[in-house]
Amino acid sequence: MRKMNFAQAINEALRNELRRDPKVFLMGEDVVHGVFGVTAGLIDEFGKERVRNTPISEEAIAGGAVGAAAAGSRPVAEIMFIDFATVAMDQIVNQAAKMRYMFGGRITLPITFRTMVGAGIQAAAQHSQSLEAWFTHVPGLKVVYPSTPKDALGLTIAAIRDDNPVMVLEHKLLYAMEGEVPDENEPIPIGVADIKREGKDVTIIATGMMVHKALNAANQLASNGVEVEIVDPRSLFPIDKDMIYDSVKKTHKVVIVSEEVKRGAWTAELASMIAEDVFDYLDAPIMRIGALNTPIPFSKTLENFVVPNETDIIKAVQAIV
Repeated sequence: MRKMNFAQAINEALRNELRRDPKVFLMGEDVVHGVFGVTAGLIDEFGKERVRNTPISEEAIAGGAVGAAAAGSRPVAEIMFIDFATVAMDQIVNQAAKMRYMFGGRITLPITFRTMVGAGIQAAAQHSQSLEAWFTHVPGLKVVYPSTPKDALGLTIAAIRDDNPVMVLEHKLLYAMEGEVPDENEPIPIGVADIKREGKDVTIIATGMMVHKALNAANQLASNGVEVEIVDPRSLFPIDKDMIYDSVKKTHKVVIVSEEVKRGAWTAELASMIAEDVFDYLDAPIMRIGALNTPIPFSKTLENFVVPNETDIIKAVQAIV
């Protein structure tokens, strides 16, 4: 095993795939230098033809990626912040997600859309959103959300090799987080969850940065005799129902936590699936935790108030134990 941070793991995945497949290329605003250093240094090895700065136009980035993929390339298109994907929705939702279907499967659309999500750095209302539910709603898109350097490396490789458009969500607070990654650069299959902590009393299903807050909460709960199991879906669609349901059947209690605004969140879809498919195993109501229904404030104090934290998770667990 090697140690690297989350940003370095993504950089390693991109470098690996650029070396492996000459059809892979990077495109986006300032990818030559790289936001948070994620794509830094790649131009030195691969040149400006394969590491391409674009105009400041997310619609052009997404549209260019669709055209390049349809013509046989494997673009990795960076939409710097997921907030900016709103101006590229036609290309992502109506073109990338649907073109393979509308051509009867005669073409593939191997596009990786990398984008930053989440709050925590006082980037305010237009640079801090968690909009994963919008994209999991769209047939034809896959959505992955790594929470560790190991997962970031493996899922990014898997996304680039996939013949369908894949959204890779990267929480900006995770870039500096260090962790172990395998010596060999191998893909992690899309649609396979991971148990980040074994437990018997309550299942917490958490995504992104919330995985780490759930782990902190679980350590505090353990001191009071409550053993929490933490499941990281890693892939929001397709989703690993089997691993999630097996955990629910073991603990009989569920808390689902994400950084999304709670109203209309992806967590609601997951809660509905659990209620429909394994309701008889539940001994308590499904609890959902999300951000408050407000734009993310600039003020650090207010930002911390709006986004879920360990105390929110502990209270939810205590309410159903």
